[in-house]
Parts: sequence; C-alpha cells; structure tokens
Amino acid sequence: MSAADVAAIRRRVRALADPEQAAFAQRYFKTGPGQYGAGDVFLGVRSGPLRALSREFRAIRPRDAFTVLRSKYHEERLLALMVLVLQYPKADEAKRREIYTGYLARTRWINNWDLVDVSAHHIVGAHLEARSRRPLYRLARSRSMWERRIAVISTFRFIRAGDFADSLAIAEKLLVDREDLMHKAVGWMLREVGKRDRAVLEAFLHPRYRTMPRTMLRYAIERFPPSRRRRYLEGGV
Repeated sequence: MSAADVAAIRRRVRALADPEQAAFAQRYFKTGPGQYGAGDVFLGVRSGPLRALSREFRAIRPRDAFTVLRSKYHEERLLALMVLVLQYPKADEAKRREIYTGYLARTRWINNWDLVDVSAHHIVGAHLEARSRRPLYRLARSRSMWERRIAVISTFRFIRAGDFADSLAIAEKLLVDREDLMHKAVGWMLREVGKRDRAVLEAFLHPRYRTMPRTMLRYAIERFPPSRRRRYLEGGV
C-alpha cells in the first residue's frame, strides 16, 4: 500500500457519506461545545459498510492505517481501527508490537467511546494478556478520559478468559471518576464479570455499592434478578 492507496480509502469512505445520518451522529456522539465529543466531524457512514471496507483493506500496512487514523472524520478513524483489529490476530510478533505501540502512541485520535470500544480489548487487551498489565494502570491514571476508558475496556479480553483481577483492580481506581461515560464503562465491565461469576461481582460490590456512582451500579447489576437489583438500589443488601 502507499499514500495513493490511503487516498483511495478516503475516497471510498467519503463516497458513502450521508448528510442526514451525519447530522444525527453529530448529536448522538455529543459533538457540541463542552460535550465529550466536542469538535468531532462525521460523514454519516454506518458501521456495516465500514466493516465491509475494513475487510477489503485489511492488507494495508499498519503505518497506513495509522495515517488514516489521523483523519478529522470520525468514520475514517473508526475504519482504521477496524482494520488494525482484523490485522492483530493474524500478525507476527513484530507487527503485533507495531500495532500495539502505534495504537497507544495515537490515543489522541481514539477519542470517542465507539472508537475505544471497537478496538481496545482486541489490541491492547490482546497484547497484554500474556504480559505485564502495568500499562493499563498508567492509562487508568491518565487525565484523558479516553485513555482511562481504554484501560478498563481492554480488560474485557481478560474477563472473557475468566481472569477478573485487573478488571476489578482498575474498577476500584475508577470509582471516583467524575465522567458518566467512565461510570458506564466500568459498570459494563463489572456486569461482564458478574455474567461469568456473580459471587465475584457481589463480593466487589458489597462494601462499595452505597458509595459508587449510581450509573456504574445500575450497569453492574443489570443482569441481577429484579428483587436483588432493587435491594442494591435501595441500599438494603
């Protein structure tokens, strides 16, 4: 692939632009002044066509995907991440490290929740599964909400393997996070732990549920029986 090929990718994405869908996405992803997605620009391309394009362009070099990732257009950044997600499991060790390090070096462009959620556990989580998880704790301390979200969502990879320790430890560190999007992300990962081992989740919740953010708690207990969920919400567990 080359610069010409990167330009071709951009042309293909922009050919799918839909102004009406773009206007909806601008509202849905909170791009107004002071909102979490402030300044983001959408073309109005849905995820299905982007996934089809990611399969078509999965053979591009990681460096070209990272070039696309620097786009001002949200959907081009999403496509770049979809390509990298497809590449990572098929890559040799050198290319996997290139994808992982390149991803973490460019988090400024992974700047909305869908971009994090489609990629973090497939790249960062996968890379650290058999390595030290210390990078996740650095990310969890970041001033960037998106880096903090990468930290917790990356642990989804470990949860799926029945390994909950880092998910719970990072959740503990993020209990005082001020961002609602982080409350949702942590609650989601706690819910995933509970789907696999409810006793582990309840042991985490019991000393914390009265003081943890309400949104986080609601997400975490979403799969509980209604009566049990009500007791948590009413503070009577």
